[in-house]
Amino acid sequence: MPLAKAAKGDMPYQVRSLYRSLLRQSNQFAAYNFREYAKRRTKDGFREHGKETDERRVQELVQKGLKELQMLKRQTVISQFYQLDRLVVEGGKTGNQKGGEGGIVRQKDQGLD
Repeated sequence: MPLAKAAKGDMPYQVRSLYRSLLRQSNQFAAYNFREYAKRRTKDGFREHGKETDERRVQELVQKGLKELQMLKRQTVISQFYQLDRLVVEGGKTGNQKGGEGGIVRQKDQGLD
């Protein structure tokens, strides 16, 4: 059932579904920093408005969230065109490790000794 067409009584379902969709889409970012930022922003936004009781305001926030979800979908597709080395926090190679099978080999910096 599409979120925008759910009945009024389904509002808690809509909100939970939107939250899960935003987090799932956030995980699609190729870059760690964008991925973590999108997840943090989603969690903070829902936490900030978690006590909202006015139905009209909740519906406005859901509509805003759906627009954000569409934007996230576009941005994650674009981010996947630009593959970067994984960061150390993601389990990527550090500068002093040598690559094994299919691994990344980091070159020593060429500087004056």
